[in-house]
Amino acid sequence: MSEVTTEAKVAKKFDPEAFAMNLARAMETSGQALAAYLKPRENGEIKDKPPSELAEVIKTFTSVAEYWLSDPDRSSDLQKKIAKAYLDLWGSSVRRLAGEDAPPATAPSPRDKRFADPEWKSNQFFDFVMQLYLLTTQWAQELVHNAEGVDPHTRKKAEFYVQQISNALAPSNFVLTNPEVLRETLSSNGDNLVRGMKMLAEDIEAGHGTLRIRQSDPSNLAVGVNMATTPGKVIYQNELMQLIQYEPATESVLRTPLLIVPPWINKFYILDLKPEKSFIKWCVDQGITVFVISWVNPDKRLGAKTWEDYMKQGPLTAMDAIERATGEMKVHTMGYCVGGTLLATTLAWLAEKRRVRATSATFLAAQVDFTHAGDLLVFVDEDQISALERDMQEAGVLEGSKMAMAFNMLRSNDLIWSYVVSNYLKGQPPSSFDLLHWNSDATRMPAANHSYYLRNCYLENRLSAGSMVLDNTLLDLSKVKVPVYNLATREDHIAPADSVLYGSQFFGGPVKYVLSGSGHIAGVVNPPSSGKYQFWTNDNIRDVTLSDWLKGAQEHKGSWWPHWREWLETIDAEQVPARAVGTDTLTPIEDAPGSYVRVRA
Repeated sequence: MSEVTTEAKVAKKFDPEAFAMNLARAMETSGQALAAYLKPRENGEIKDKPPSELAEVIKTFTSVAEYWLSDPDRSSDLQKKIAKAYLDLWGSSVRRLAGEDAPPATAPSPRDKRFADPEWKSNQFFDFVMQLYLLTTQWAQELVHNAEGVDPHTRKKAEFYVQQISNALAPSNFVLTNPEVLRETLSSNGDNLVRGMKMLAEDIEAGHGTLRIRQSDPSNLAVGVNMATTPGKVIYQNELMQLIQYEPATESVLRTPLLIVPPWINKFYILDLKPEKSFIKWCVDQGITVFVISWVNPDKRLGAKTWEDYMKQGPLTAMDAIERATGEMKVHTMGYCVGGTLLATTLAWLAEKRRVRATSATFLAAQVDFTHAGDLLVFVDEDQISALERDMQEAGVLEGSKMAMAFNMLRSNDLIWSYVVSNYLKGQPPSSFDLLHWNSDATRMPAANHSYYLRNCYLENRLSAGSMVLDNTLLDLSKVKVPVYNLATREDHIAPADSVLYGSQFFGGPVKYVLSGSGHIAGVVNPPSSGKYQFWTNDNIRDVTLSDWLKGAQEHKGSWWPHWREWLETIDAEQVPARAVGTDTLTPIEDAPGSYVRVRA
């Protein structure tokens, strides 16, 4: 019978003595995990205090609760609704036990991987647990959605917090209520738990007292060995960045070189993963002289570095170094994510100073207007930013792990809980995956710079409004007249496609908005050789929503990279003989990818 599937599959392999032994070993190893957690707290490296986020959660849920509890009838109706749902589920389960056909009270989404195992439906116990969970989470989501009078920002926060709590409490996250994990536990006599607790202890130790969930096996992934291997040299460095020039791979190159400004929230080698995925290598192979900024992984000593410092010591200094290296006063520019936002402010600053240093600008999943900035707005209001500033003031920097966790929470089932189940419950170490290895290679952020970014961009949205001041200069994006290639990705949780589209209207020159398939990373890092995804083009970007833009857009199969390369040549097609790396006045310092990128947080 289906109800005894798990029993039947493990009965022949189950060894009570081995199971008891492994259970004892797992408990012993979990003690090592606890010791790894407690050690830095006992020696004063970590001082635990209630997280500021907890107060925000309580305050948000209090606002929702006040609506429901302020009216006895409303509160009573709410309780009756969930009670009826539970009774209907109980009745349906009893009818099934009696051999009758009974439709499920609810069902998971076909895309919900957590409940993909057949036993979630075939086994009455697991089916009941799953439906109980789904009914409860649906009720909780409706509780927030139907709370009238709650302001939109509070509602968005409440919806986000409910989702995070729901994801954490899913029955798939526990041994006894996950049929797949339970089968593995019984068939391996608990050996999976021994392996899982060992990995848990190692990951807490690697996080110096906090859990650093491993998303990829790092054994075959090393910067400069398996990733970031495109030949080049560091030709300049200061306290904030190293500038890398890559060796040419063609006899001739475009006259105008390319400067890439990556985000400092992560490391630049997202654009130089394994050779077959490397955007930088592809550009070099396409006859482009490529320069890339590799940002420092800052510590407390650099905590006072501002957005202005990053502009002056980053892209502006890089442009001067490129002029010395190539003789070219103008460059094609490219900015990814927050690197694109910095690039936009730099171009606006240059325009105000009437300095012509850029031939074009390419933005990769970057925002200049934050009206539609998506789920990250959950973390942005005066109270939360002030609390974060107090924490950063003490440390000088925002630890990379905190920002990484915020990004992971946007897709917590995929980037947190799936690994908790796989790593610590199933005892299965993750495979080597360069993209996820990069994702876990977090960087710190200077307090002053990050505070400026949060307040001027997310909270006050000053850049597009024309009220952002940088270096005593009022910035106006409409004065940026260079041609712009503005790439968005369709499933982006960080720089939503509609936000990037809306931001396109603020530039003063011609803008080509392009929409790529997939998300913030895979939609950008999509080499033509992979034959994956697609991209859309439509020259109409004024006063149009994303859905309307898509209706009139043309779909193209494959990568956007060749399309961008063709666009680049329409701006400046002149070619010159390939350039050697560095000059007599810019002697190469070290081989790419340099030393800054190797510093781990």
